[in-house]
Amino acid sequence: MNASQLKDLHSTGPSIPFAEIIESSLHTWRAQCWDGEIIPAHGSILTATSGSRTIFGIVHASSIGSLDQQRTVYAYKKSEAQLKQDHPHIFEFLTSTFECLTLGYLEGTSMRYQLAPTPPKIHAFVSAPDQQSLKLFFAQDHYLHTLFSHENQIFALDDLILALIEQLARSNTLTQERLRRFMQTFSLLTANDYRRLKLFLQRAQPLLAAQE
Repeated sequence: MNASQLKDLHSTGPSIPFAEIIESSLHTWRAQCWDGEIIPAHGSILTATSGSRTIFGIVHASSIGSLDQQRTVYAYKKSEAQLKQDHPHIFEFLTSTFECLTLGYLEGTSMRYQLAPTPPKIHAFVSAPDQQSLKLFFAQDHYLHTLFSHENQIFALDDLILALIEQLARSNTLTQERLRRFMQTFSLLTANDYRRLKLFLQRAQPLLAAQE
């Protein structure tokens, strides 16, 4: 998978793995991309297959750094093109990792919006769900309950939700009815905090306008 393919994660074709889980717990999992220059966007919905379960998660943190702890990344005062020409070897030591918060899992044909009984397996492959799986997962808004239950552990939760809306809009999954229910659930989970809801809607307006 190259950088251009990763821009459209939620394709209509079969899922293509691009990363591998290196740390795992019931509620979060950390994965390393096979290509150090590729990393999924903030708010992307990804899946990890663990046995008979397909676990759905949202990217809430990511980082890029040196694969070799003994090699420090230095500033060369050169453009990326110049670096690839003069020092191509330095890119071989780059690694990109990201963390996903579990939102639910698919067991057979049943979608469950809760933590899986066991964490995803270490070395399980990570990929983006196809369009059909994505629509099945977002048929309900229960995943928002999981996000808000971890609000204290997520940096800038509203930013993450905005990024999620943008991902859904780009994948043509955000229908008007789904958006209406999404905002209703958001309002309930914020205890009808008018100020927060108003500010959130102002920031989301460009995305909402694109759906009209």
